Amino acid sequence: MPTPSQMLFLPGASGNTAFWQPVADQLAHPATRVVLGYPGFGATPADPVVNDIDALTQTVIARLDRPTAIIAQSMGGILAIRAALARPEMVTHLVLSVTSGGVDMHDLGAKDWRDGFADANPTLPDWFLTYRADLSPDISRITQPTLLLWGNADPLSPVAVGERLHTLLPDARLHVVDGGAHDLANAHAADVVPLIDAHLARV
Repeated sequence: MPTPSQMLFLPGASGNTAFWQPVADQLAHPATRVVLGYPGFGATPADPVVNDIDALTQTVIARLDRPTAIIAQSMGGILAIRAALARPEMVTHLVLSVTSGGVDMHDLGAKDWRDGFADANPTLPDWFLTYRADLSPDISRITQPTLLLWGNADPLSPVAVGERLHTLLPDARLHVVDGGAHDLANAHAADVVPLIDAHLARV
């Protein structure tokens, strides 16, 4: 697997582009940093062409114009998985933090994050809320080295979800952050940065 020349950071369902900034600022890896804003989310202007999860996935895929490590939070992990399946030759590494990754979480003790999310975020598009596909049958085709970052204090994506992905992905390593909640990659940036740097050094 080649060394990435680009790191593509994907936020979660809120589209908060500032979420990954502490990690992006501290990483030693020399690859170019790109934090992707989702059209219609937060400060990113809406795009009439991007009006569902498929179109948003294509937006991610369009950024894969060089060897790229995708670093994704929560629902951004679904976009990362779909992009890696669509353009495996352009994705060098994956870093997935507290995501469903497209697996069914109902039997894994996860609290449904959708409860109250729309009411709390009435201006956001509902693409993530309505997306329900199970990518489990395809995940084993992802051969890129994958770092799974989880926290043991996250009710929305408990460690059991990371363990499920760990069994499905052919080349995955799971790291559990003690006390980490759903914002662990932001709140525990100093802990995860060396893990990501070491992961991106794998070739």
